Amino acid sequence: MDATLEPGSVAVILPAAGTSRRFGGPQSKIFATLAGHPVWWHAANRLRSFAEVGQIVIAIHPDDRPRWESEFADAVASLRIDLVDGGGERYESVLRAIERIEEASFIAVHDAARPLVSQTDLQRLFDAAATRDAVMLATPVRGTIKRADDDSIVQTTVDRSRLWEAQTPQMFRRELLIDAYARWRGWPVTDDASLVERSGGKVFLVEGSPLNLKITGPDDLLLAEAIMQQR
Repeated sequence: MDATLEPGSVAVILPAAGTSRRFGGPQSKIFATLAGHPVWWHAANRLRSFAEVGQIVIAIHPDDRPRWESEFADAVASLRIDLVDGGGERYESVLRAIERIEEASFIAVHDAARPLVSQTDLQRLFDAAATRDAVMLATPVRGTIKRADDDSIVQTTVDRSRLWEAQTPQMFRRELLIDAYARWRGWPVTDDASLVERSGGKVFLVEGSPLNLKITGPDDLLLAEAIMQQR
């Protein structure tokens, strides 16, 4: 019989304390409305639909707490979300959320600005995690990649055959992720898998859909709307 995760064995962290400078406008991109709900709601709701998911912790910007506790209070309650004040950097927000987790065998970290992750990809990720210590969604690089110098002059065309674009969720056995954060020594951190890699962990790639896009600018929001209408 295939290995499966126990119900409630996965705690989910959604870092949401960023300022979204590239998105523009008066509010964070995670608060932008997509198909009638804020972007963060879609990300959390897709994960909440799985029995494997127990606790969900969102690391928020402290200045946004009044909004979370008023405008989004009903949604936070219905999705059974715990709020924790995040830090100035992403790794600080994730670490503070880790400290809030009560019981879990696995910790999954998912961008609050990725509202389109599919149920199929999530199930494949959970299935892979049942037999591995660290797994993450990623998609093969499809375009031609050029490496340029400081003057934007092409130096070489990169072999893309083994290149993958990282996505989230990224999922780890709880002790592995905690140990990786304990070993952090100030390296640049763009995702949690890189911390685990530096600590000697082996991260398994689960191919995900390229439609699992991250909302970064206004154009991404328009694209996400179009994708949702098609679905």
